[in-house]
Amino acid sequence: MRVAIINFPGTNCERDTKYAFDLLGFDSEIIWHKQTDFKADLIVLPGGFSYGDYLRTAAIAKFSPAMQTVINHAKNGGLLLGICNGFQMLLESGLLPGAMRRNENMSFISKFNHLKVISNNNKFLSNFNNSDLINIPLAHGEGNYYANSDTIKKLYDDDCVLLKYCDKDGNEISVNGSVDNIAGICNKDKNIFGLMPHPERAVESILGSTDGAKMLKGFLC
Repeated sequence: MRVAIINFPGTNCERDTKYAFDLLGFDSEIIWHKQTDFKADLIVLPGGFSYGDYLRTAAIAKFSPAMQTVINHAKNGGLLLGICNGFQMLLESGLLPGAMRRNENMSFISKFNHLKVISNNNKFLSNFNNSDLINIPLAHGEGNYYANSDTIKKLYDDDCVLLKYCDKDGNEISVNGSVDNIAGICNKDKNIFGLMPHPERAVESILGSTDGAKMLKGFLC
């Protein structure tokens, strides 16, 4: 499977992301944000601070030339994954519903945290069972996911809530203030995925967890 990882000014996770996908047997390539003539089975918008998070997170990145190719890819049913800042890009571009606000405690969060699988009815989490616990790193200052009650209801109705923050025993907890403790969502067609945690940082035991590898492997199914 061919993977294109888009590199924006300020992106800082593109090499980690490529390393993770290459380790798992994918054919990956880093694409500069001004390039538009690329093709892939899966496009990844990686984490970082695109354009220095000026204005607000991902608000400028959505205007990069590559994003039109990304949007067309997704609208044609292609697989698309947004991690952290990449998730923010998906929200800013309208490819996923909702918005990101500053963390509730106004502090940057950088730590491992458990997640609960809410729905495995998708390629991304197909290697897990519902209610399984995942332990991967968080690293964000604006990961407080918000959507109004009608949007949240529709996400649940369409089986689009994928992951929630929890403790080691699976009890839901508020990490950053996200509504319903939501950590990751997808679209109704199950081809666009966004999450704040970093699976690419948990692909080898020496890193503290291999749960991220198990997540990314789902795209090979």
